[in-house]
Amino acid sequence: MANPLFDTLFARHAGSAAPFLHLGGGRSLSYDAFLRRTAQLAHALRDAGLAPGDRLAAQVPKSAEALAVYAACVQAGIVFLPLNTAYTPDEVAYFVTDSGAGLLLCDPAQEDRLRPVAEGAGAALMTLDAEGGGSLSAAARGQPETFGTVPRDAGDLAALLYTSGTTGRSKGAMLTQDNLLSNARVLAEYWRFTDRDVLLHALPIFHTHGLFVATNTVLMTGGAMIWQPRFDIDAVIAALPEATAMMGVPTFYTRLLDDPRLTRELVAHMRLFTSGSAPLLAETHEAFAARTGHRILERYGMTETNMTTSNPYEGDRRAGTVGFPLPGVELRITDPETGAEVPQGEVGMLEVRGPNVFRGYWDMPEKTAEELRENGYFITGDLGMIDARGYVTIVGRIKDVVISGGYNIYPKEVEMWLDEQPGVLESAVVGVPHPDLGEVPVAILVPQAGGVPDMQAISAAAERALARFKRPRRLILVDALPRNTMGKVQKNALRAEYAGLFAAR
Repeated sequence: MANPLFDTLFARHAGSAAPFLHLGGGRSLSYDAFLRRTAQLAHALRDAGLAPGDRLAAQVPKSAEALAVYAACVQAGIVFLPLNTAYTPDEVAYFVTDSGAGLLLCDPAQEDRLRPVAEGAGAALMTLDAEGGGSLSAAARGQPETFGTVPRDAGDLAALLYTSGTTGRSKGAMLTQDNLLSNARVLAEYWRFTDRDVLLHALPIFHTHGLFVATNTVLMTGGAMIWQPRFDIDAVIAALPEATAMMGVPTFYTRLLDDPRLTRELVAHMRLFTSGSAPLLAETHEAFAARTGHRILERYGMTETNMTTSNPYEGDRRAGTVGFPLPGVELRITDPETGAEVPQGEVGMLEVRGPNVFRGYWDMPEKTAEELRENGYFITGDLGMIDARGYVTIVGRIKDVVISGGYNIYPKEVEMWLDEQPGVLESAVVGVPHPDLGEVPVAILVPQAGGVPDMQAISAAAERALARFKRPRRLILVDALPRNTMGKVQKNALRAEYAGLFAAR
């Protein structure tokens, strides 16, 4: 019995001196060196008590060593659970406890804050910093540079990624080896990646976009990556002439367009720019094409499905659309109430089926049954339509998710926290347009009778309780929230009322 994901993405490169990661300052890491380090880390994880099927939760800075931890988990049959580095200890505690993780890997700078979290969940605690140092690295040092790859089946779990819903409780999406492998195969072919490509990687790797879409596609073809810890405009501008492709979120492109150094000459060596994780404004698409001669390829996916649709590599990349269903993926538009397919051109619920679709939600059989039909179609919660040429357009989100800078913010989660604050009777969180981040959360608060909430105190408390990207950019006090005749808060009215809050002046 083999390990399909490791064998296909990693083991095939054993002994290769070809560069895998360009780390800046003239430093690079070959495929062979990366795999030897992966084996050492796999030994260290096994010595730490992790067995095949156990979960490893990682809240660590982006580094070559952090990527090797992912590879080591695949080789050792451990389920990888990456966590946003902005999550607070309270948030991390939920993920570690709910997943039953056997080990929490964190930045040494957060060790004191997260030790009680690990102890409370019965998990071991190890550290890894941005330079590849920490207790895990120390444990891996001197270990053998080969490791007996643990056999796994295509249907075995490879990763557990948490995504929230309107109830406020985060759900662990179970991604199998085949989910990840099938998507990597399709994207590598559809986007024409080869071993000659150099991908500019400035995305985080705690998210499916940077970890699976970008990294797995390059691993599938044996190309290289310019490995940047974050999106830094100067670093990206400097690296673009050495790259052939870049995957990004809309914010990357708005910031590039704000820089006069972005020219046709700068990106003459590039063959592909892709955008995802949030809607790309048509004006951004057209402005980028006019400035550079490149039409950004927009695609659509989500944690539970990996990539689902893509504008064509060759052909009309239509602004405002997310292209066609990828090969092997079935997509249909249904009536949200009945589940029946709607006629072409009408708006309805997007449902998808294919080898890319996850296995279900961790320890949530009822929620899995609600969102994953018996016939294999996943109910995405997104509203869309298919035009006469077959292009898919996303027109809205039933769940009112706010997508800010590529990160999902679930209003109910923030509202539940706000409603607990002194002086607050109730709250509503909506996304409003923002020139840089696409949209940002704004909180509308109703005071308790005879009281006035201390806005400054609430803001200060949010810094401790909520990840930075989740914190409302404005707290607005009103007498009452607008409601329809059924008593439901009319968030559309709130979005319309505050739509110009961050408009350029």
